[in-house]
Amino acid sequence: SRAWVSVRAGIIKEMSGCVMDKIFSGRFPTYSYMYTLRQFMRINSVSKKDVDEFVSSVAGRNLSIRDIDMLANGYFKGSDEIRGQIKNGNIAWGLERLKASSAGATDCTQAEQRMLKDLEIAQKYMQRVSCKSRDQRLKAASFRAQANLLTGGILRQLHEFEKAVRELHDRC
Repeated sequence: SRAWVSVRAGIIKEMSGCVMDKIFSGRFPTYSYMYTLRQFMRINSVSKKDVDEFVSSVAGRNLSIRDIDMLANGYFKGSDEIRGQIKNGNIAWGLERLKASSAGATDCTQAEQRMLKDLEIAQKYMQRVSCKSRDQRLKAASFRAQANLLTGGILRQLHEFEKAVRELHDRC
């Protein structure tokens, strides 16, 4: 159908040369680009440069789509350590750590699982607000009034939030 062709043509247009080369040479699965990486680009505003670095790091390693999905989540949402290891080509180490952490999550109590979910949500929205706050279209008077109240409340809690996260990080 026309819609199918239009969507696929749009996807090809937004691909960088690096990604296109890896996909068309069969070194990186199209499925992973369409359903994993594009999600990070749309929702989390991940740059094409970051996507290129990730694709270059994992392309041609005969990884399953599930492994690529896990690595992408670790790369774009995980620690700097995981990202650095993947960038440096230490894919096996990255997969081992990510699989161990996801397996460990099922061993957690309900309270621990809820806390992990809360941390994931906090990280997600911190990234989202950081990117979207620079949008020049956010200028209506009603928006600015409400945003002023909300950001003031966030700023009042920020020190305590940072202290709690640091304490948890140091404990873990």
